Amino acid sequence: MSVKSDQKKQITGLLYSVCGGVLFAAGVNLFITPLDLYNGGFMGIAQLIRTFLTSALHLSFGQTDIAGIIYFIVNLPLLYLAWSKMGRGFFFRTVVTVIVETAALTFIPVPERSLIDDRLTSCVIGGLVAGFGTGLVLRGGSSGGGQDILGLYFTKKFRNFSVGKMATIINVFVYGICLLMFNLETVIYSLIYGVISSVACDRIHIQNINMSVMIFTKKLGISKAIMEETGRGVTNWEGAGAYTNETSYILFVMISKYEVNQIRRIVHSIDPNAFMIFTEGCSVEGNFEKRL
Repeated sequence: MSVKSDQKKQITGLLYSVCGGVLFAAGVNLFITPLDLYNGGFMGIAQLIRTFLTSALHLSFGQTDIAGIIYFIVNLPLLYLAWSKMGRGFFFRTVVTVIVETAALTFIPVPERSLIDDRLTSCVIGGLVAGFGTGLVLRGGSSGGGQDILGLYFTKKFRNFSVGKMATIINVFVYGICLLMFNLETVIYSLIYGVISSVACDRIHIQNINMSVMIFTKKLGISKAIMEETGRGVTNWEGAGAYTNETSYILFVMISKYEVNQIRRIVHSIDPNAFMIFTEGCSVEGNFEKRL
């Protein structure tokens, strides 16, 4: 990868992180917090701590929602995990994202009532916006801290894991506490929001979506180019057209959806007439490296 291309990728990733962090905060502050509902994951834990401080201890913070500040503090131990296990680039991008989310959660005003009166619709829209934002952050090679860091860490260790699954696991814990503290209606609507947010996140986080590619070509050199540029293994065998009986080469490679355009570019640079089949959502067992 050229220096210019690498710089473009870094800038794009940073923009994804910033925009995603702001979208997440907007989804929470504009649609969820006004309904006294709770986010899942570590943000939900921060909201529960805020509620305890304001309701049980009767502390007043004016119109400032301190959940964002608490979220930042809760993230500090996990940032060490990001530094030690996920790489310095990921760590610095995560720090930027957490700071952006903290600032946005603190300064985006929480209206007295949700922008949408219907609670179910507000949960759905809030979940889509917040989940889209979280997915953008992950797509940019960063994380919003909390369950995102844990989700990425365990996704690297276990092939069928995902950030959305980690969020769901932590959500069960958070909403279990909500069930003890609040009424059932609050928990149900919070769960609806959490599930929609997790699903939206997994759909936008395309690095987490497996794809198989079959390539049919009459040119040599594509396998070598794919292995050199992507580091992915390629299986190839010879075939023949049923009508022309001409020899062709059939290649098979497993990638993430994030790598689709790169594969297209490599193949078309060698054989513009190559025929390719992309299949999304394949279940993979064996030696396949997830790159998140």
